[in-house]
Amino acid sequence: MNKRVWYIKNKDHNGVKQPGERITMNFVARGNAKSAAVTSISDDPNALVLASWHNGFEGYINAPVTKNHKEWTLALTFDKPIDRLEIWDADVVRSEQNGKVWYIKNKAHNGVKQPGDHIKMNFLAWGGAKSATVTGPTGATTSLNTASVYDYDEVLRKSILFYESQRSGKLPSTNRISWRGNSALGDRGKNREDLTGGWYDGGDHMKFGLPMAWSTTTLLWGLVDYKAAYVNAGEYENMLNCVKWPLDYFLKTHTAKNELYVQSGDITADHAFWGRPEDLNMYRPSYKVDVSNPGSDVAGETAAALAAGSIAFKSKVADSSKLLAHAKELYNFGSSYLGKYTTDGHIPANPLYTSSGYADDLCVAAAWLYRATNEQKYLSDAKKWAANKMSWAWSWDDNTVACQLLLYILTNETTYKQDVETYMSSWLPGDSVSYTPKGLAWRGEKGPLRYAANTAFLALRAADAGIQSDKYRTWAKYQIHYMLGDAGRSYVVGFGNNPPTHPHHRAASCPLRPGPCGKSNKDTPSPNPQVLTGALVGGPGKNDDYADVRTDAVKNAVRIDYNAGFQSAVAALKQWTLDLLPPDQGSGQGF
Repeated sequence: MNKRVWYIKNKDHNGVKQPGERITMNFVARGNAKSAAVTSISDDPNALVLASWHNGFEGYINAPVTKNHKEWTLALTFDKPIDRLEIWDADVVRSEQNGKVWYIKNKAHNGVKQPGDHIKMNFLAWGGAKSATVTGPTGATTSLNTASVYDYDEVLRKSILFYESQRSGKLPSTNRISWRGNSALGDRGKNREDLTGGWYDGGDHMKFGLPMAWSTTTLLWGLVDYKAAYVNAGEYENMLNCVKWPLDYFLKTHTAKNELYVQSGDITADHAFWGRPEDLNMYRPSYKVDVSNPGSDVAGETAAALAAGSIAFKSKVADSSKLLAHAKELYNFGSSYLGKYTTDGHIPANPLYTSSGYADDLCVAAAWLYRATNEQKYLSDAKKWAANKMSWAWSWDDNTVACQLLLYILTNETTYKQDVETYMSSWLPGDSVSYTPKGLAWRGEKGPLRYAANTAFLALRAADAGIQSDKYRTWAKYQIHYMLGDAGRSYVVGFGNNPPTHPHHRAASCPLRPGPCGKSNKDTPSPNPQVLTGALVGGPGKNDDYADVRTDAVKNAVRIDYNAGFQSAVAALKQWTLDLLPPDQGSGQGF
Protein backbone atom coordinates (compact mmCIF):
# COMPACT_ATOMS: atom_id res chain seq x y z
CA MET A 1 0.00 0.00 0.00
CA ASN A 2 1.14 3.55 -0.74
CA LYS A 3 0.96 4.91 2.78
CA ARG A 4 1.05 8.52 1.59
CA VAL A 5 -2.48 8.26 0.15
CA TRP A 6 -5.40 6.74 2.08
CA TYR A 7 -8.96 6.32 0.80
CA ILE A 8 -11.94 6.32 3.15
CA LYS A 9 -15.61 5.49 2.42
CA ASN A 10 -18.88 6.18 4.20
CA LYS A 11 -20.41 3.87 6.80
CA ASP A 12 -23.86 2.39 6.22
CA HIS A 13 -25.50 5.11 8.31
CA ASN A 14 -23.91 8.24 6.72
CA GLY A 15 -23.67 7.63 2.99
CA VAL A 16 -26.61 9.80 1.86
CA LYS A 17 -25.66 13.47 1.45
CA GLN A 18 -27.45 16.50 0.00
CA PRO A 19 -25.94 19.58 -1.75
CA GLY A 20 -24.70 22.04 0.86
CA GLU A 21 -24.02 19.41 3.52
CA ARG A 22 -20.53 18.84 4.88
CA ILE A 23 -18.77 15.64 5.83
CA THR A 24 -17.11 16.21 9.21
CA MET A 25 -15.14 13.79 11.34
CA ASN A 26 -11.92 13.47 13.31
CA PHE A 27 -9.00 11.19 12.60
CA VAL A 28 -5.63 10.29 14.10
CA ALA A 29 -2.64 9.74 11.79
CA ARG A 30 0.23 7.78 13.30
CA GLY A 31 3.69 8.12 11.78
CA ASN A 32 5.82 11.12 10.80
CA ALA A 33 3.31 13.20 8.80
CA LYS A 34 2.52 16.74 9.94
CA SER A 35 -0.29 17.62 7.55
CA ALA A 36 -2.70 16.11 5.05
CA ALA A 37 -4.63 17.09 1.94
CA VAL A 38 -8.31 16.11 1.73
CA THR A 39 -9.97 15.59 -1.64
CA SER A 40 -13.61 16.28 -2.43
CA ILE A 41 -16.33 13.62 -2.34
CA SER A 42 -16.68 12.50 -5.93
CA ASP A 43 -16.18 9.47 -8.12
CA ASP A 44 -13.32 11.54 -9.60
CA PRO A 45 -11.80 13.38 -6.61
CA ASN A 46 -10.48 16.88 -7.23
CA ALA A 47 -8.06 18.10 -4.57
CA LEU A 48 -7.45 21.78 -4.11
CA VAL A 49 -3.88 22.32 -2.94
CA LEU A 50 -2.36 25.43 -1.40
CA ALA A 51 0.71 26.82 0.31
CA SER A 52 0.16 28.86 3.46
CA TRP A 53 2.09 31.51 5.37
CA HIS A 54 1.45 33.75 8.37
CA ASN A 55 -0.98 36.15 6.68
CA GLY A 56 -2.55 34.18 3.88
CA PHE A 57 -2.37 31.25 1.52
CA GLU A 58 -2.31 30.12 -2.08
CA GLY A 59 -5.38 28.20 -3.22
CA TYR A 60 -6.06 26.06 -6.28
CA ILE A 61 -9.61 25.89 -7.61
CA ASN A 62 -10.66 22.72 -9.43
CA ALA A 63 -14.45 23.01 -9.67
CA PRO A 64 -16.34 20.38 -11.71
CA VAL A 65 -18.86 21.54 -14.31
CA THR A 66 -22.14 19.66 -14.81
CA LYS A 67 -24.07 22.08 -17.06
CA ASN A 68 -23.41 24.04 -20.22
CA HIS A 69 -22.27 27.57 -19.45
CA LYS A 70 -21.73 30.65 -21.57
CA GLU A 71 -20.37 32.30 -18.43
CA TRP A 72 -19.94 31.28 -14.82
CA THR A 73 -19.57 32.62 -11.28
CA LEU A 74 -17.91 30.99 -8.30
CA ALA A 75 -18.20 31.90 -4.62
CA LEU A 76 -15.20 31.56 -2.31
CA THR A 77 -16.08 31.37 1.37
CA PHE A 78 -13.08 31.78 3.69
CA ASP A 79 -12.81 30.60 7.28
CA LYS A 80 -12.31 34.25 8.27
CA PRO A 81 -12.47 37.59 6.40
CA ILE A 82 -9.59 38.45 4.09
CA ASP A 83 -8.26 41.83 2.99
CA ARG A 84 -7.37 41.08 -0.61
CA LEU A 85 -7.96 38.39 -3.21
CA GLU A 86 -5.55 38.08 -6.13
CA ILE A 87 -6.65 35.92 -9.05
CA TRP A 88 -5.53 35.94 -12.68
CA ASP A 89 -7.98 33.80 -14.64
CA ALA A 90 -11.17 35.40 -13.27
CA ASP A 91 -12.50 38.82 -12.28
CA VAL A 92 -13.49 39.67 -8.72
CA VAL A 93 -17.16 40.72 -8.77
CA ARG A 94 -17.76 41.65 -5.13
CA SER A 95 -17.16 40.60 -1.53
CA GLU A 96 -19.67 40.15 1.29
CA GLN A 97 -19.71 39.60 5.05
CA ASN A 98 -16.79 41.98 5.58
CA GLY A 99 -14.56 40.04 3.20
CA LYS A 100 -15.46 36.48 4.19
CA VAL A 101 -17.30 35.65 0.95
CA TRP A 102 -15.92 36.66 -2.46
CA TYR A 103 -17.53 36.20 -5.86
CA ILE A 104 -15.47 35.72 -9.01
CA LYS A 105 -16.57 35.66 -12.65
CA ASN A 106 -15.01 34.25 -15.80
CA LYS A 107 -12.74 36.22 -18.11
CA ALA A 108 -13.80 36.75 -21.71
CA HIS A 109 -11.69 33.82 -22.91
CA ASN A 110 -12.76 31.13 -20.43
CA GLY A 111 -16.51 31.53 -19.89
CA VAL A 112 -17.72 28.66 -22.08
CA LYS A 113 -17.80 25.39 -20.15
CA GLN A 114 -19.43 22.02 -20.82
CA PRO A 115 -20.36 19.10 -18.57
CA GLY A 116 -17.23 17.21 -17.64
CA ASP A 117 -15.03 20.33 -17.75
CA HIS A 118 -13.34 21.75 -14.69
CA ILE A 119 -12.75 25.37 -13.74
CA LYS A 120 -9.12 25.45 -12.65
CA MET A 121 -7.04 28.36 -11.41
CA ASN A 122 -4.83 29.58 -8.59
CA PHE A 123 -5.45 32.51 -6.27
CA LEU A 124 -3.78 34.32 -3.38
CA ALA A 125 -5.79 35.21 -0.27
CA TRP A 126 -4.25 37.85 1.97
CA GLY A 127 -5.38 38.66 5.49
CA GLY A 128 -5.02 35.66 7.77
CA ALA A 129 -7.48 33.09 6.44
CA LYS A 130 -6.22 29.51 6.29
CA SER A 131 -8.88 27.73 4.25
CA ALA A 132 -11.84 28.22 1.93
CA THR A 133 -14.65 26.39 0.21
CA VAL A 134 -15.51 26.91 -3.43
CA THR A 135 -19.16 26.87 -4.48
CA GLY A 136 -20.35 26.69 -8.07
CA PRO A 137 -20.96 26.75 -10.83
CA THR A 138 -23.13 23.77 -9.87
CA GLY A 139 -23.13 24.03 -6.08
CA ALA A 140 -20.33 21.52 -5.55
CA THR A 141 -17.96 22.28 -2.70
CA THR A 142 -14.33 21.35 -2.25
CA SER A 143 -11.98 21.76 0.70
CA LEU A 144 -8.64 23.52 0.52
CA ASN A 145 -5.69 22.02 2.35
CA THR A 146 -2.03 22.78 2.80
CA ALA A 147 -0.10 20.09 0.94
CA SER A 148 2.09 19.69 -2.14
CA VAL A 149 1.20 17.02 -4.66
CA TYR A 150 4.66 16.62 -6.23
CA ASP A 151 7.62 14.59 -5.04
CA TYR A 152 10.53 17.03 -5.14
CA ASP A 153 12.98 14.24 -4.28
CA GLU A 154 11.98 12.36 -7.42
CA VAL A 155 12.32 15.47 -9.55
CA LEU A 156 15.84 16.15 -8.24
CA ARG A 157 16.85 12.54 -8.75
CA LYS A 158 15.60 12.46 -12.33
CA SER A 159 17.05 15.83 -13.31
CA ILE A 160 20.48 14.62 -12.18
CA LEU A 161 19.99 11.55 -14.38
CA PHE A 162 19.32 13.84 -17.35
CA TYR A 163 22.75 15.38 -16.91
CA GLU A 164 24.30 11.92 -16.75
CA SER A 165 22.62 11.20 -20.10
CA GLN A 166 24.43 14.24 -21.55
CA ARG A 167 27.94 13.11 -20.62
CA SER A 168 30.63 13.11 -23.28
CA GLY A 169 33.95 11.28 -23.05
CA LYS A 170 34.91 8.08 -21.25
CA LEU A 171 32.12 7.15 -18.85
CA PRO A 172 32.90 5.91 -15.35
CA SER A 173 32.20 2.38 -14.13
CA THR A 174 29.36 3.89 -12.08
CA ASN A 175 27.50 5.04 -15.21
CA ARG A 176 23.75 4.72 -14.52
CA ILE A 177 22.49 5.34 -18.07
CA SER A 178 22.46 1.89 -19.65
CA TRP A 179 21.98 3.16 -23.22
CA ARG A 180 24.98 5.51 -23.08
CA GLY A 181 28.65 4.62 -23.62
CA ASN A 182 32.01 6.25 -24.32
CA SER A 183 31.92 8.92 -27.01
CA ALA A 184 33.93 11.72 -28.65
CA LEU A 185 37.19 10.28 -27.29
CA GLY A 186 39.06 12.07 -30.07
CA ASP A 187 38.23 15.62 -28.92
CA ARG A 188 41.58 17.41 -28.92
CA GLY A 189 43.01 20.90 -28.94
CA LYS A 190 45.27 22.36 -31.61
CA ASN A 191 48.30 20.91 -29.84
CA ARG A 192 46.57 17.58 -29.13
CA GLU A 193 45.42 18.65 -25.68
CA ASP A 194 42.86 16.27 -24.17
CA LEU A 195 39.42 17.93 -24.41
CA THR A 196 37.30 14.86 -23.71
CA GLY A 197 34.49 15.08 -21.20
CA GLY A 198 31.89 17.72 -20.45
CA TRP A 199 28.25 17.68 -21.45
CA TYR A 200 26.62 17.62 -24.85
CA ASP A 201 24.51 20.73 -25.20
CA GLY A 202 21.12 19.21 -25.99
CA GLY A 203 19.80 16.70 -28.46
CA ASP A 204 22.93 17.13 -30.57
CA HIS A 205 26.60 16.38 -29.87
CA MET A 206 28.03 19.89 -29.66
CA LYS A 207 29.95 21.09 -26.63
CA PHE A 208 29.50 24.84 -26.03
CA GLY A 209 31.51 26.38 -23.21
CA LEU A 210 29.29 29.35 -22.36
CA PRO A 211 25.94 27.59 -21.74
CA MET A 212 27.77 24.67 -20.14
CA ALA A 213 29.53 26.99 -17.70
CA TRP A 214 26.31 28.91 -16.98
CA SER A 215 24.45 25.66 -16.34
CA THR A 216 27.18 24.46 -14.00
CA THR A 217 27.23 27.73 -12.07
CA THR A 218 23.44 27.70 -11.73
CA LEU A 219 23.37 24.10 -10.55
CA LEU A 220 26.16 24.82 -8.07
CA TRP A 221 24.27 27.86 -6.74
CA GLY A 222 21.40 25.55 -5.94
CA LEU A 223 23.72 22.95 -4.43
CA VAL A 224 25.74 25.36 -2.29
CA ASP A 225 22.75 27.31 -0.95
CA TYR A 226 20.28 24.41 -0.72
CA LYS A 227 22.58 21.56 0.27
CA ALA A 228 20.08 20.36 2.89
CA ALA A 229 17.55 19.65 0.14
CA TYR A 230 19.93 17.28 -1.63
CA VAL A 231 21.02 15.63 1.60
CA ASN A 232 17.42 15.07 2.68
CA ALA A 233 16.51 13.73 -0.76
CA GLY A 234 19.40 11.26 -0.63
CA GLU A 235 20.94 12.84 -3.73
CA TYR A 236 23.88 14.80 -2.31
CA GLU A 237 26.63 12.46 -3.53
CA ASN A 238 24.95 12.06 -6.91
CA MET A 239 24.78 15.83 -7.22
CA LEU A 240 28.46 16.23 -6.38
CA ASN A 241 29.26 13.71 -9.12
CA CYS A 242 26.92 15.57 -11.46
CA VAL A 243 28.72 18.92 -11.20
CA LYS A 244 32.18 17.36 -10.97
CA TRP A 245 31.84 16.12 -14.56
CA PRO A 246 31.82 19.59 -16.20
CA LEU A 247 34.23 21.02 -13.61
CA ASP A 248 36.85 18.41 -14.52
CA TYR A 249 36.25 19.27 -18.17
CA PHE A 250 36.79 22.99 -17.56
CA LEU A 251 40.12 22.23 -15.91
CA LYS A 252 41.16 20.37 -19.06
CA THR A 253 40.03 23.18 -21.37
CA HIS A 254 42.05 25.80 -19.46
CA THR A 255 45.22 24.80 -21.28
CA ALA A 256 47.31 27.88 -20.49
CA LYS A 257 47.16 30.97 -18.30
CA ASN A 258 45.39 33.05 -20.94
CA GLU A 259 43.87 30.28 -23.04
CA LEU A 260 40.53 28.47 -22.80
CA TYR A 261 38.92 26.02 -25.22
CA VAL A 262 35.22 26.88 -25.48
CA GLN A 263 33.72 24.76 -28.27
CA SER A 264 34.07 21.28 -29.73
CA GLY A 265 32.27 20.41 -32.94
CA ASP A 266 31.06 22.13 -36.10
CA ILE A 267 27.39 23.10 -35.86
CA THR A 268 26.52 22.39 -39.50
CA ALA A 269 28.22 19.01 -39.65
CA ASP A 270 26.99 17.94 -36.25
CA HIS A 271 23.37 18.82 -36.90
CA ALA A 272 23.43 16.98 -40.23
CA PHE A 273 24.12 13.75 -38.33
CA TRP A 274 21.23 11.93 -36.63
CA GLY A 275 22.58 9.09 -34.55
CA ARG A 276 24.28 8.14 -31.32
CA PRO A 277 27.27 10.05 -29.95
CA GLU A 278 28.99 6.66 -29.59
CA ASP A 279 28.86 6.34 -33.40
CA LEU A 280 30.39 9.75 -34.19
CA ASN A 281 33.16 9.44 -36.78
CA MET A 282 33.34 12.99 -38.11
CA TYR A 283 36.09 15.55 -37.65
CA ARG A 284 35.30 17.65 -34.58
CA PRO A 285 37.24 20.94 -34.56
CA SER A 286 37.89 22.69 -31.26
CA TYR A 287 38.04 26.44 -30.74
CA LYS A 288 39.71 28.55 -28.08
CA VAL A 289 39.84 32.12 -26.79
CA ASP A 290 43.18 33.70 -25.95
CA VAL A 291 44.89 37.08 -25.75
CA SER A 292 44.50 37.72 -29.48
CA ASN A 293 40.95 36.34 -29.58
CA PRO A 294 39.39 37.29 -26.24
CA GLY A 295 36.21 35.97 -24.70
CA SER A 296 35.55 37.70 -21.40
CA ASP A 297 32.02 36.30 -21.27
CA VAL A 298 32.93 32.63 -21.48
CA ALA A 299 36.09 33.07 -19.40
CA GLY A 300 34.09 34.88 -16.74
CA GLU A 301 31.29 32.32 -16.64
CA THR A 302 33.77 29.45 -16.47
CA ALA A 303 35.58 31.22 -13.64
CA ALA A 304 32.25 31.56 -11.81
CA ALA A 305 31.57 27.82 -12.17
CA LEU A 306 35.02 26.91 -10.89
CA ALA A 307 34.77 29.33 -7.95
CA ALA A 308 31.35 27.97 -6.99
CA GLY A 309 32.75 24.48 -7.38
CA SER A 310 35.56 25.29 -4.96
CA ILE A 311 32.90 26.03 -2.33
CA ALA A 312 30.91 22.87 -3.06
CA PHE A 313 34.06 20.74 -2.75
CA LYS A 314 35.67 22.64 0.13
CA SER A 315 35.85 19.48 2.25
CA LYS A 316 38.26 18.09 -0.37
CA VAL A 317 41.00 20.63 0.14
CA ALA A 318 43.23 19.73 -2.80
CA ASP A 319 40.35 19.65 -5.29
CA SER A 320 38.89 22.88 -3.95
CA SER A 321 42.23 24.68 -4.11
CA LYS A 322 42.79 23.57 -7.69
CA LEU A 323 39.35 24.74 -8.77
CA LEU A 324 39.87 28.10 -7.06
CA ALA A 325 43.31 28.62 -8.60
CA HIS A 326 41.93 28.07 -12.11
CA ALA A 327 38.96 30.33 -11.33
CA LYS A 328 41.25 33.18 -10.30
CA GLU A 329 43.45 32.78 -13.35
CA LEU A 330 40.51 32.67 -15.75
CA TYR A 331 38.92 35.72 -14.13
CA ASN A 332 42.16 37.64 -14.50
CA PHE A 333 42.36 36.58 -18.15
CA GLY A 334 38.75 37.56 -18.88
CA SER A 335 38.94 40.89 -17.07
CA SER A 336 42.33 41.84 -18.58
CA TYR A 337 41.61 41.04 -22.22
CA LEU A 338 38.08 42.25 -22.85
CA GLY A 339 35.87 41.02 -25.64
CA LYS A 340 32.89 38.88 -26.61
CA TYR A 341 33.77 35.36 -27.62
CA THR A 342 31.58 35.20 -30.74
CA THR A 343 32.79 38.50 -32.18
CA ASP A 344 36.18 39.43 -30.72
CA GLY A 345 37.07 35.79 -30.08
CA HIS A 346 35.78 34.59 -33.49
CA ILE A 347 34.21 31.46 -31.99
CA PRO A 348 31.66 29.98 -34.47
CA ALA A 349 28.84 29.49 -31.95
CA ASN A 350 26.44 31.60 -34.03
CA PRO A 351 23.51 31.51 -34.34
CA LEU A 352 22.87 29.28 -31.33
CA TYR A 353 24.94 31.02 -28.67
CA THR A 354 25.79 34.52 -29.80
CA SER A 355 26.97 36.62 -26.88
CA SER A 356 25.52 40.06 -26.21
CA GLY A 357 28.02 41.17 -23.56
CA TYR A 358 30.53 40.21 -20.91
CA ALA A 359 30.22 42.60 -17.93
CA ASP A 360 27.43 40.51 -16.40
CA ASP A 361 29.52 37.33 -16.59
CA LEU A 362 32.54 39.02 -15.04
CA CYS A 363 30.29 40.39 -12.29
CA VAL A 364 29.00 36.92 -11.41
CA ALA A 365 32.55 35.55 -11.53
CA ALA A 366 33.81 38.24 -9.16
CA ALA A 367 30.86 37.67 -6.80
CA TRP A 368 31.53 33.94 -6.59
CA LEU A 369 35.23 34.56 -6.11
CA TYR A 370 34.36 36.85 -3.22
CA ARG A 371 32.18 34.13 -1.74
CA ALA A 372 35.03 31.66 -2.12
CA THR A 373 37.85 33.87 -0.82
CA ASN A 374 36.34 36.79 1.11
CA GLU A 375 38.91 38.96 -0.65
CA GLN A 376 37.60 42.53 -0.89
CA LYS A 377 39.02 43.14 -4.35
CA TYR A 378 36.55 40.69 -5.85
CA LEU A 379 33.59 42.41 -4.22
CA SER A 380 34.85 45.75 -5.52
CA ASP A 381 35.17 44.26 -8.99
CA ALA A 382 31.67 42.78 -8.87
CA LYS A 383 30.27 46.22 -8.04
CA LYS A 384 32.27 47.70 -10.88
CA TRP A 385 30.87 45.23 -13.40
CA ALA A 386 27.28 45.45 -12.11
CA ALA A 387 24.81 47.31 -14.31
CA ASN A 388 21.85 49.36 -13.14
CA LYS A 389 19.50 47.93 -15.75
CA MET A 390 16.87 45.22 -16.00
CA SER A 391 17.41 41.81 -17.55
CA TRP A 392 14.96 40.68 -20.22
CA ALA A 393 15.24 37.21 -18.73
CA TRP A 394 17.94 35.48 -16.73
CA SER A 395 19.75 33.03 -18.99
CA TRP A 396 23.17 31.96 -20.24
CA ASP A 397 23.37 35.26 -22.16
CA ASP A 398 22.10 37.64 -19.48
CA ASN A 399 23.42 37.42 -15.94
CA THR A 400 22.51 40.98 -14.98
CA VAL A 401 19.86 40.12 -12.41
CA ALA A 402 21.89 37.22 -11.01
CA CYS A 403 24.74 39.67 -10.44
CA GLN A 404 22.33 42.07 -8.71
CA LEU A 405 20.90 39.39 -6.45
CA LEU A 406 24.33 38.06 -5.50
CA LEU A 407 25.45 41.58 -4.64
CA TYR A 408 22.39 42.21 -2.48
CA ILE A 409 23.01 38.99 -0.57
CA LEU A 410 26.67 39.95 -0.14
CA THR A 411 26.19 43.61 0.79
CA ASN A 412 22.58 44.18 1.89
CA GLU A 413 22.67 47.40 -0.15
CA THR A 414 19.24 48.74 -1.09
CA THR A 415 20.12 49.57 -4.68
CA TYR A 416 20.65 45.89 -5.53
CA LYS A 417 17.43 44.92 -3.77
CA GLN A 418 15.55 47.46 -5.85
CA ASP A 419 17.12 46.06 -9.02
CA VAL A 420 15.91 42.57 -8.13
CA GLU A 421 12.42 43.86 -7.29
CA THR A 422 12.24 45.72 -10.60
CA TYR A 423 13.10 42.55 -12.48
CA MET A 424 10.65 40.43 -10.50
CA SER A 425 7.90 43.01 -10.91
CA SER A 426 8.20 42.66 -14.68
CA TRP A 427 7.51 38.94 -14.33
CA LEU A 428 4.51 39.13 -12.02
CA PRO A 429 0.99 39.22 -13.52
CA GLY A 430 -0.02 42.52 -15.04
CA ASP A 431 3.42 43.68 -16.15
CA SER A 432 5.51 43.12 -19.28
CA VAL A 433 5.74 39.31 -19.25
CA SER A 434 2.64 37.72 -20.76
CA TYR A 435 0.82 34.71 -19.29
CA THR A 436 -0.72 31.66 -20.90
CA PRO A 437 -4.37 30.90 -20.07
CA LYS A 438 -3.21 28.30 -17.54
CA GLY A 439 -0.79 30.67 -15.85
CA LEU A 440 2.71 30.11 -17.23
CA ALA A 441 4.80 33.27 -17.33
CA TRP A 442 5.59 33.07 -21.04
CA ARG A 443 8.68 35.06 -22.06
CA GLY A 444 9.14 33.79 -25.60
CA GLU A 445 8.70 30.92 -28.01
CA LYS A 446 12.12 29.29 -27.59
CA GLY A 447 12.33 27.62 -24.23
CA PRO A 448 9.60 29.42 -22.27
CA LEU A 449 9.76 26.86 -19.46
CA ARG A 450 13.49 27.53 -19.14
CA TYR A 451 12.95 31.28 -18.68
CA ALA A 452 10.16 30.81 -16.15
CA ALA A 453 12.16 28.20 -14.22
CA ASN A 454 15.25 30.41 -14.10
CA THR A 455 13.25 33.31 -12.75
CA ALA A 456 11.50 30.99 -10.29
CA PHE A 457 14.89 30.07 -8.83
CA LEU A 458 15.85 33.73 -8.56
CA ALA A 459 12.52 34.46 -6.90
CA LEU A 460 13.04 31.71 -4.34
CA ARG A 461 16.60 32.78 -3.60
CA ALA A 462 15.48 36.41 -3.28
CA ALA A 463 12.67 35.30 -0.97
CA ASP A 464 15.20 33.55 1.25
CA ALA A 465 17.20 36.78 1.31
CA GLY A 466 14.14 38.57 2.69
CA ILE A 467 12.84 40.19 -0.50
CA GLN A 468 9.02 39.97 -0.70
CA SER A 469 9.29 36.42 0.55
CA ASP A 470 5.65 35.30 0.54
CA LYS A 471 4.80 36.75 -2.85
CA TYR A 472 7.92 35.48 -4.60
CA ARG A 473 7.72 31.98 -3.13
CA THR A 474 4.09 31.62 -4.10
CA TRP A 475 4.73 32.81 -7.64
CA ALA A 476 7.78 30.56 -8.07
CA LYS A 477 5.97 27.51 -6.74
CA TYR A 478 3.13 28.03 -9.19
CA GLN A 479 5.53 28.26 -12.14
CA ILE A 480 7.43 25.10 -11.19
CA HIS A 481 4.21 23.22 -10.48
CA TYR A 482 2.90 24.23 -13.90
CA MET A 483 5.86 22.33 -15.36
CA LEU A 484 5.35 19.34 -13.08
CA GLY A 485 1.69 18.86 -13.91
CA ASP A 486 -0.61 21.70 -12.87
CA ALA A 487 -1.16 22.54 -16.54
CA GLY A 488 -2.74 19.13 -17.02
CA ARG A 489 0.44 17.34 -18.06
CA SER A 490 4.08 17.06 -17.07
CA TYR A 491 6.77 18.71 -19.16
CA VAL A 492 9.51 16.60 -17.53
CA VAL A 493 10.43 13.38 -19.33
CA GLY A 494 9.74 10.34 -17.19
CA PHE A 495 7.92 12.23 -14.45
CA GLY A 496 4.28 12.69 -13.55
CA ASN A 497 1.16 12.65 -15.69
CA ASN A 498 1.49 12.28 -19.46
CA PRO A 499 5.14 13.34 -19.71
CA PRO A 500 6.86 13.92 -23.07
CA THR A 501 7.93 10.71 -24.79
CA HIS A 502 9.33 12.22 -28.01
CA PRO A 503 11.97 14.76 -26.92
CA HIS A 504 14.15 16.06 -29.76
CA HIS A 505 17.23 14.05 -28.79
CA ARG A 506 19.34 11.93 -31.10
CA ALA A 507 20.70 9.36 -28.67
CA ALA A 508 17.34 8.76 -26.99
CA SER A 509 15.67 8.20 -30.37
CA CYS A 510 18.03 5.35 -31.25
CA PRO A 511 17.57 1.66 -30.42
CA LEU A 512 20.18 -0.08 -28.35
CA ARG A 513 23.43 -0.82 -30.13
CA PRO A 514 24.20 -2.43 -32.49
CA GLY A 515 20.82 -1.60 -34.01
CA PRO A 516 21.05 0.99 -36.80
CA CYS A 517 20.05 4.61 -36.18
CA GLY A 518 19.50 7.41 -38.66
CA LYS A 519 17.06 9.98 -39.97
CA SER A 520 14.21 7.47 -39.96
CA ASN A 521 14.48 7.37 -36.18
CA LYS A 522 14.00 11.13 -36.09
CA ASP A 523 10.87 10.97 -38.22
CA THR A 524 9.12 7.97 -36.69
CA PRO A 525 5.94 8.75 -34.71
CA SER A 526 6.84 6.08 -32.13
CA PRO A 527 8.07 7.18 -28.69
CA ASN A 528 11.80 7.32 -28.12
CA PRO A 529 13.07 3.81 -27.31
CA GLN A 530 15.31 5.31 -24.62
CA VAL A 531 13.78 7.45 -21.87
CA LEU A 532 15.66 10.73 -21.42
CA THR A 533 14.72 10.73 -17.75
CA GLY A 534 14.43 14.13 -16.07
CA ALA A 535 14.76 16.36 -19.14
CA LEU A 536 12.67 19.54 -19.14
CA VAL A 537 11.43 20.24 -22.67
CA GLY A 538 11.19 23.68 -24.26
CA GLY A 539 7.52 24.03 -23.48
CA PRO A 540 4.20 25.25 -24.84
CA GLY A 541 3.15 28.14 -27.02
CA LYS A 542 1.54 31.27 -25.64
CA ASN A 543 -1.87 29.56 -25.47
CA ASP A 544 -0.59 26.46 -23.63
CA ASP A 545 -0.48 24.67 -26.99
CA TYR A 546 1.95 21.77 -27.11
CA ALA A 547 2.33 18.60 -29.16
CA ASP A 548 4.74 15.85 -28.15
CA VAL A 549 6.50 15.60 -31.52
CA ARG A 550 10.20 14.76 -31.90
CA THR A 551 10.63 16.83 -35.04
CA ASP A 552 9.59 19.98 -33.16
CA ALA A 553 13.05 21.24 -32.23
CA VAL A 554 11.53 24.19 -30.33
CA LYS A 555 8.74 22.95 -28.07
CA ASN A 556 10.33 19.53 -27.61
CA ALA A 557 13.94 20.68 -27.43
CA VAL A 558 16.04 19.68 -24.43
CA ARG A 559 19.20 21.46 -23.34
CA ILE A 560 21.48 21.47 -20.35
CA ASP A 561 20.59 25.09 -19.55
CA TYR A 562 16.85 24.26 -19.56
CA ASN A 563 17.24 22.01 -16.53
CA ALA A 564 19.71 24.10 -14.54
CA GLY A 565 17.48 26.83 -13.11
CA PHE A 566 14.60 24.37 -12.93
CA GLN A 567 16.54 21.89 -10.80
CA SER A 568 17.87 24.57 -8.47
CA ALA A 569 14.34 25.96 -8.06
CA VAL A 570 13.09 22.50 -7.08
CA ALA A 571 15.95 22.25 -4.56
CA ALA A 572 14.89 25.60 -3.10
CA LEU A 573 11.26 24.47 -2.86
CA LYS A 574 12.39 21.22 -1.26
CA GLN A 575 14.45 23.06 1.34
CA TRP A 576 11.53 25.41 2.00
CA THR A 577 9.45 22.37 2.96
CA LEU A 578 12.19 21.53 5.47
CA ASP A 579 11.84 25.02 7.00
CA LEU A 580 15.54 25.67 6.49
CA LEU A 581 17.05 28.85 5.06
CA PRO A 582 20.33 29.03 3.13
CA PRO A 583 23.54 29.73 5.08
CA ASP A 584 23.01 33.51 5.13
CA GLN A 585 19.76 33.01 7.10
CA GLY A 586 18.05 35.56 4.87
CA SER A 587 20.00 38.42 6.47
CA GLY A 588 21.58 39.78 3.32
CA GLN A 589 24.99 39.56 4.98
CA GLY A 590 27.51 37.20 3.46
CA PHE A 591 27.40 33.42 3.37
